[in-house]
Amino acid sequence: MKILFVLLVATHCCRAQTISGDEILKRVDENMGSETKISVARMIVQERRETRTIEVKSWSREMKESFTEFLAPPRDRGTKMLKLADQLWTYTPSTDRIILIAGHMLRQPVMGSDLSYEDLMEDPVLHNKYDARVVGDETFLGRAGWVLELRSKGGDIAYQSRKIWVDKDRFVVLREDRFAKSGKLLKTTEVRETRKIGTKWVATDIIFRDVLKSGNGTEFQIESIEFNTDIPPQMFSKAALRK
Repeated sequence: MKILFVLLVATHCCRAQTISGDEILKRVDENMGSETKISVARMIVQERRETRTIEVKSWSREMKESFTEFLAPPRDRGTKMLKLADQLWTYTPSTDRIILIAGHMLRQPVMGSDLSYEDLMEDPVLHNKYDARVVGDETFLGRAGWVLELRSKGGDIAYQSRKIWVDKDRFVVLREDRFAKSGKLLKTTEVRETRKIGTKWVATDIIFRDVLKSGNGTEFQIESIEFNTDIPPQMFSKAALRK
């Protein structure tokens, strides 16, 4: 019996040590995945000369469709965005126009933030787009983590490669560097806070930085989030943009 116990412990330890990068990435995606999601968040855009706060409410379904409404500040209230598969539209109440965001427009910043429209269009399921390998172990935010290098599987993709730091227990990405095809660093993200919401661990305070622009980055704070909540299908339609 004692020998059997030792063998079981040794087998468990061996599996824990040899978990592959692709397996870790799938666990990250599983933690973040949900049929539907409703969230209220705040974006704090820290530009060189001023700091602006933007409040948004978002609805998403199966991580392929999303609808976002800007709640504040007053000048942006009522602005909306709709993502359906690989298309993105915006609506501005002051002009009463619906615009398809495409081509070079996708690289423009959203409301002057460090996030681009291209970032919003990305498939959030990382293992769909990248092959991963473990390149190290590091402690970040006091949490033991794996360091993974992600390489594009090909196709039209905003970032050819990434480097991510993953919490070993919670499978949350705590830090990320995003690179161009040339290897040039383009953007970074750094988590400041995580919370357990239901069965999921969620990064609720994140700093995004576009390293090619001035400023101190954009802080993204999640105020509330609900998973697997009923959302009316008509929410994900162009008609909803003008409502």
